[in-house]
Amino acid sequence: MGNTLLQSIHVHPVKAFRAVAVREAVVEPWGLAGDRRWTLVDDGGKVVTQRQQPRLALAVAALLPGGGIRVSAPGANPLTVPVPRPAGTIPVEIFGEKVEGVPAEDPAAHAWCSAYLGAGTRLVHMDDPATRRPVDPEYALPGETVTFADGFPLLLTSDASLDALNSLISQGTHRGEGPLPMNRFRPNVVVTGSPAWAEDGWRRIAVGDVAFRVAKLCGRCVVTTTDQDTAVRGREPLRSLGRHRHIDGKLAFGQTLVPLSRGTIRVGDPVTVLE
Repeated sequence: MGNTLLQSIHVHPVKAFRAVAVREAVVEPWGLAGDRRWTLVDDGGKVVTQRQQPRLALAVAALLPGGGIRVSAPGANPLTVPVPRPAGTIPVEIFGEKVEGVPAEDPAAHAWCSAYLGAGTRLVHMDDPATRRPVDPEYALPGETVTFADGFPLLLTSDASLDALNSLISQGTHRGEGPLPMNRFRPNVVVTGSPAWAEDGWRRIAVGDVAFRVAKLCGRCVVTTTDQDTAVRGREPLRSLGRHRHIDGKLAFGQTLVPLSRGTIRVGDPVTVLE
């Protein structure tokens, strides 16, 4: 495998908001500390993501001590939102699944999000990720849980695989859309030093001293076509993934991970394939 290292770490305090790059992160059973503990829901309680609202790519949530956030976005004044007291939950629908979440206590938080998107939304916090939402049972081991992430605690991508994909894009009819940056794929961890697509064959890995189980390939959606700096959509990478990475009915890029141990991972940590 060679000298594979952890190249970067990314946390998303609010689901669908811009990623925040960090030098180190605590790994909890349900993902990186602070990752996707908050989400937006519409008036019907359904989670709102960049699938429906590409402008979320331009919104930023800074994680504060204790789990609160400070949100900011173009044309909006920054707002600090503390973690709500677990006084009462509301049902949150995420991909057809119902999960309980705690709405922000300050009405200003909901008003801020609604004004930015031009649609009625509420900001909701997951108070207890150890019990609220199980990992997809088709791919889970008993007791595994996840936050408001799409389905699994972490997403891993590889810089070599992105280079290979960008090469395919450059040969296609929409080559003017490339090369694409890694932020299109919204990973938690990016590795460097492994061959392109090597991660397809990994089953268990260690990043530094923290072990992870590789759950499944990540099937990609329209969010990857959204420029994370402008919120403008194109056709890549889905067009090239459809031609070259159509695996098990999915347009595959990256691998989903479930932590097998707790600890802290740091940029530069060695990445070891255990199985």
